Amino acid sequence: MKQGFLIPVYRHVITACPLAERLAASGLPVIIVDDGNDAEGRAALAECAARTPGAALVRLEKNTGKGGAVIQGIKKAAELGLTHVLQIDADGQHDDGNAAFFLEESARCPNNVICGFPEFDKTAPRSRVNGRKISNFWAAVTTLSPELKDVLCGFRVYPVDAVLRICSRSLMDRRMGFDSEILVRLYWNKVYPVYHPIKVRYPPDGISNFRMVRDNIRMSWTFCRLSAGMLIRLPLLVVRKIQRGKARP
Repeated sequence: MKQGFLIPVYRHVITACPLAERLAASGLPVIIVDDGNDAEGRAALAECAARTPGAALVRLEKNTGKGGAVIQGIKKAAELGLTHVLQIDADGQHDDGNAAFFLEESARCPNNVICGFPEFDKTAPRSRVNGRKISNFWAAVTTLSPELKDVLCGFRVYPVDAVLRICSRSLMDRRMGFDSEILVRLYWNKVYPVYHPIKVRYPPDGISNFRMVRDNIRMSWTFCRLSAGMLIRLPLLVVRKIQRGKARP
């Protein structure tokens, strides 16, 4: 096992650079994906990568979205020989002090995806907290399981090979729908989630890349596609649900 970090960055350069430096202190590689930032952002990320030991910069000329950036970062991880990467959103919302624990859990459960289960503080907008329940509901529908407790938290350890196999043969959403879709497809491929709590806060001066209308439409379409895929896999998922139920004490 060889682990590292992955930070997709779009318009969060100010918080991404300190995050990369903190993670690099662990001695593990840090992959920074410049997802089509403006000239000032590109220069700042290049400088950050140059001064951060073990950092690798992936530059995308145009903004591809969260999913596109993560996929390119995963490809870079494979090039570097990494087997697992802890993907952390660059917006500073998650407690990166838990990074070491999540990597330890990944080492303990290398065939699983280790996911953060968000613990929101009072800064969290009520609309965002309630809205994610819809995605979690549809994830349960498309897997016939309540095991995907949260599908939107941007703090999780991915098995590199499993993600690349799925992305190479599936038409994945490249934007906000990616976080949900990859967990559903990993579940379909028997890469099951292990959840641990992660504290989440919303800084008062934080920048959000979420676009209410556009991204909700895309996520709705993503779950329409996943629902169709679930129907095709329905007999297999029913059998697996029975087997997993029997395996639990």
